[in-house]
Amino acid sequence: MKFFSTSPLAALAALQEPGHMLSFSHPQQWHLTGGVVGRLLLAAALGGAIGIDREVHHKPSGVRTNLLICFGAALFTFLSAIVAGDNSTNKGQIASNVVQGVGFLGAGLILHNRDRVSGLTSAATVWAVASIGMACGAGLYAPAVLSAVLVILTLEVVGILERNGNLKSYTVIYETRGSDDQGMRLAILHAMDQVQRRLNEISDDSLGEVRRLSFEVATTYRIQRRILALLKDSPAIESVHTFHSQEDDGYS
Repeated sequence: MKFFSTSPLAALAALQEPGHMLSFSHPQQWHLTGGVVGRLLLAAALGGAIGIDREVHHKPSGVRTNLLICFGAALFTFLSAIVAGDNSTNKGQIASNVVQGVGFLGAGLILHNRDRVSGLTSAATVWAVASIGMACGAGLYAPAVLSAVLVILTLEVVGILERNGNLKSYTVIYETRGSDDQGMRLAILHAMDQVQRRLNEISDDSLGEVRRLSFEVATTYRIQRRILALLKDSPAIESVHTFHSQEDDGYS
């Protein structure tokens, strides 16, 4: 009970006494952590670079999320061997738990919306970023940099190939504007019939005399372009605006 009656500073001093199992002298701290700065800075830079790519595409995991995950994974990996000590046979015990912790973070990014699952790419990106951070923490600079470059190329180049090659569906929100409400609805229905897609729901967000009808379609890039062309060719529709769903991983 005497320990709990002391001040926080006294308790901290007690933990730093030579007899404590996790106590390190100042020379020991400088020796053990001499190379940590470069590893953490590289982890922050690589995680931030991947986060910028995600931020540009308005994804849930942006710069701060990826930077902190990469930084934290690097620090945990670096500390794992130090905390375990020279005589330990399991120096990666703390680092191994990073994978489980990041798994919980990734699970929070996955959403199930109606008939599709979104967030899988964001969750996989977070998982990959953690592995890059672990490589930085272990001092494997070249593999970390190479992995970060591959992740960015995968997110960008593969996403373009999937869209242009019609290999994957993505969601587009269409907003049609005009004065002929009934004519626009018929034009939308006709466009969906032409591409053999079912029209699920039309949202009416009209302002005064301007009719605004919105609906979303999840399909390939080629069919999305055809729908847009059909809508623009309709005389009842004065203008068409398209928006990409931020929760859809199909459009990176």
